[in-house]
Amino acid sequence: MIRLVRPTEALKEQALEFKQEFFDNREFVINGSELLDKMDDYREWCRSIDANTKEETVHPDWVITDTFFAVDGNDRIVGIIDLRHTLNDFLKDLGNCGYSVRPSERRKGYATEMLRQLLDIAKRAGMNELHLSVEKTNEPSVKTIIRNGGVFERSFELDGEQADIYRIAL
Repeated sequence: MIRLVRPTEALKEQALEFKQEFFDNREFVINGSELLDKMDDYREWCRSIDANTKEETVHPDWVITDTFFAVDGNDRIVGIIDLRHTLNDFLKDLGNCGYSVRPSERRKGYATEMLRQLLDIAKRAGMNELHLSVEKTNEPSVKTIIRNGGVFERSFELDGEQADIYRIAL
């Protein structure tokens, strides 16, 4: 159905089209994109996400993070997901992972499958559990997390919005 691939410069045109679809739908935050939504230079974004995969080059304000595009059987980017290997003070309410599915591809099960595949990657990386945050009003994402074994842990407020943290044991 889909597979997770690391972003490369060869995916530039597809990635920019993916990003533009969010903006065209008046969505200016792409969760799990490690700031793809904020960067103008795709090559620089690729260098940044590559640097953040290694302890010796990770940005001082970040944690080791793996970022993946989800591509379908036609090699079209349908989503993006990241895995933060640890949580610092800033991330304690954001969790180990964020993800987004492009607007035209939603409600097809991609987010559930992306998260399922990421859990395998986290397990292979030696992680025992993931914490994921989700706004209470984001019912599709809540369902995605629960389908992947998420168990409610606590609620909190983020930017004036109520959110929950779920834990997934690996």
